[in-house]
Amino acid sequence: MNAGIKVLLAEDHVVVREGLRILIEADGDIKVVGEAITGREAVSMTKQLRPDVVVMDIAMPLLNGLQATQQILSESPKTKILILSAHADPEYVDQLMVLGVVGYLTKQTSSEMVARAIRAAHSGGTYFSPSIAKHLRDHYHKTLPAGRIPKRKNVRLTSRESELLQLIAEGHVNKQIASDLKISIKTVEKHRQHLMEKLNIHEIAGLTRYAIAAGVIESSTQKTFA
Repeated sequence: MNAGIKVLLAEDHVVVREGLRILIEADGDIKVVGEAITGREAVSMTKQLRPDVVVMDIAMPLLNGLQATQQILSESPKTKILILSAHADPEYVDQLMVLGVVGYLTKQTSSEMVARAIRAAHSGGTYFSPSIAKHLRDHYHKTLPAGRIPKRKNVRLTSRESELLQLIAEGHVNKQIASDLKISIKTVEKHRQHLMEKLNIHEIAGLTRYAIAAGVIESSTQKTFA
């Protein structure tokens, strides 16, 4: 479990924001360092507070969550953005994935899962509500001929690389992967770098999309995140 994860909540509804803060801080390893009620505040507070993770609603006044996310990731690319919204419109999901969010949760998600998602994001993983993961999988299957994964010149993953891809896409961090595969963390980092170079995909969200398109992970894998 990670300690001292700094979180900024960007949510304009006071009751939702206050309730979420109380629940996700319950275990003690997550600290809400700021609360933004507009998209503009989310951008400015991210600059000021440098949170590890921003939990962002889409329907924000003055500057919507989509635009706020774009500005934050442009100015603070190391910040992890986790969407928590009542809106699960495929257009929003697709646009935010392109921007580089590391997770997308619907507001039907339990507070326990929100906390898990924050920990996964902070550790370099990804986290999606089952309905969002299903949309991503269906979308990529529809946009590819016969549901096949994109053809990449001279790319053939070894058994170990495929195993690593699944673990990364399921949100496991290097330490967990090293334990699961019984190899050193340094070796995991080497394999991860080689996998990214081989696929020409250089961010976790991209590897997750590739894994969904390839059928490596399904929406049911959400319960494997920790």
